Amino acid sequence: MGANVEKSGIKSKIGHSRNNVATIAVKGAAKAWSLALARAARNTMGLELGLSALRQDRLSLAEVLELPPERALVVMLEGPKEGLGLIVLAPEVLAGIVEMQMVGRVSQAASPPRRPTRTDAAMVSGLIDKALTGLEQDLLRDADLVWTSGFRYASFLEDARPLALLLEDVTYQVLRAEVDLADGAKSGQIFLALPADGRGRRPAVAETPPSRAVEMVFAAALSEQVMCANAELVAVLARLKLPIDTVLKFKAGDPVFLGNAALDQIDMEGLDGTRVAGGKLGQNRGMRAVRLMEDASAAARVPPPKKEVQLPDIYTEIRKAG
Repeated sequence: MGANVEKSGIKSKIGHSRNNVATIAVKGAAKAWSLALARAARNTMGLELGLSALRQDRLSLAEVLELPPERALVVMLEGPKEGLGLIVLAPEVLAGIVEMQMVGRVSQAASPPRRPTRTDAAMVSGLIDKALTGLEQDLLRDADLVWTSGFRYASFLEDARPLALLLEDVTYQVLRAEVDLADGAKSGQIFLALPADGRGRRPAVAETPPSRAVEMVFAAALSEQVMCANAELVAVLARLKLPIDTVLKFKAGDPVFLGNAALDQIDMEGLDGTRVAGGKLGQNRGMRAVRLMEDASAAARVPPPKKEVQLPDIYTEIRKAG
């Protein structure tokens, strides 16, 4: 009885401690890299790749040189502005990827130790480029895009010794992932190291929609400008055609016969000759005025047809504004 109570108490403490473990939030480049790796492995070779741990650090060149384990595949990445990066696949991860492409499955048996070859690099180059492309696409609106974009597979190294000569002595953003292949058949690490100074594309900035207050202020300002603008109208009482020689002989005091002009059939036109309203002649406070009407005659609505003529049959039109 006492032993059972003791075991129950131990289980309770273990469960309580597990519930109190803080979950580390993965975001930005780290989150995008985990998704891009898994997606690239699945799409390129049907390999299920899971991440059990992921860490992002800023490291010096000296610290980066200590990362590659023995017999790891060391791949050089080329990026914008002649920048160089690095991706390292642990021997177990490389063996699993090669097995998946050679025999269609990942063996749980340990692979014999061997040095990576150019053939190994060629077999993983597609996966690497696919993952780097996915990383870039997932960060199009993220600040991490500036140091992750534009890098692709360039070459591989048989060992890590030349890295000190090839890489610039700058600070690097390093993503260290613990990966499982084919539900744990093989596991190991993948390192990605890129210059931290940021040489790639800038993230796209989403436009902030204007607030309701801003829209109202803009509408009021626009309305004030529009309502203060002048709109000139011409009141057309009649239209008539005269020979050009008659017009040239006009002098002050000559009468002009308006024919069938009517004071209740006046067209209001804009400067371009477009009719905007009809009205009739009247007065307002002792001044001549036009009262706008809706029942203007059809004849007044239709402007006279235009026709091309030759001299001497040229006529002109006289408009009289009231």
